[in-house]
Order: sequence, then structure tokens, then C-alpha cells
Amino acid sequence: MPDTVDVRPVNSGVGPSTNVIAMTKEKVRRIDVFFYGLFMDDALLREKGMNPAGRRMASVENFSLVIGARATLVPCQGRTVHGVLFSLTHSEVDALYSEDSVSVYRTEAVSAQLADGSIIPALCFNLPLAPSADERNPQYVSKLRELAERIGLPPSYVSSIQ
Repeated sequence: MPDTVDVRPVNSGVGPSTNVIAMTKEKVRRIDVFFYGLFMDDALLREKGMNPAGRRMASVENFSLVIGARATLVPCQGRTVHGVLFSLTHSEVDALYSEDSVSVYRTEAVSAQLADGSIIPALCFNLPLAPSADERNPQYVSKLRELAERIGLPPSYVSSIQ
């Protein structure tokens, strides 16, 4: 891609012309994604070829973390899930969720609350169906608890991960 921004006038013939700005590699729009599982680890995202930016601790209300083979969020009034917001490009999001292990996840819009109380609209990826009650992955739970503690999620939340 070129290193400059390409501005082109566009006129529909109805009103004044407007300028359309073509995005360059350096100016590609980034979107906020709320992560609550092992993708909260920016080093893991970088290993997968992503360039996560703008790391912010966040929480999403009225959802509960459920772990089967992998983690997902399910609607649950009065519960809160803690995690991390990263900004990724659309192509990074597409590449990340095209991997076989996570390709069944579907995007969902959420309102993520930052530590200062501000609310950020974000995408979140969840399984279309919650895991069954007998589906367990102790190794995933252990890794997720270690990561959650390492990145500084609230201790009461970390201890609730099971």
C-alpha cells in the first residue's frame, strides 16, 4: 500500500462534493475487541501475527464466563466478566478467528467498561452454544487463571475462574 493518504472528491450530483479518504497501511482503521480468554495475552496475539494496540483493562456486565473445551461468555443478569480491550484491524480479526480452533466463534457487540467508568463499544467473540455442564478443560482453566492473575484482573474474579 502507498505511504500517503489518497483524497478523492466525490459528487453524487445532488449536493456539494465530499472527500473520500483512501486508507493506507499506516492509517488502516482499528476496531476494539474485548478478550476474556487466552487471547488476553498480547504476546500470544503477536505470535499469531497480530499487532494488538491500545491495551486497556475492561469489564462487560450481564455476562458470565463459561469454560468447556474453550471459554465463552453467556448472558447472565447481574454478573460481570473482566478482560482486556485491544484494537485490531479488520484483517487481523478475520485472520485470528479463521483458525480452526476458534472458527466457530461468532461476533457480538458489547459495551465494555474501562477502569475510569467510560463505556467503549467493542466486538466480542462467543460460541453460538454454551458448553455442556460436563464439558471441562482443566488445563485451559489453569492457563487462564495464571494469565488473569499475571495481567492484574481482580483477585476475586481470578479465583472464580473454574
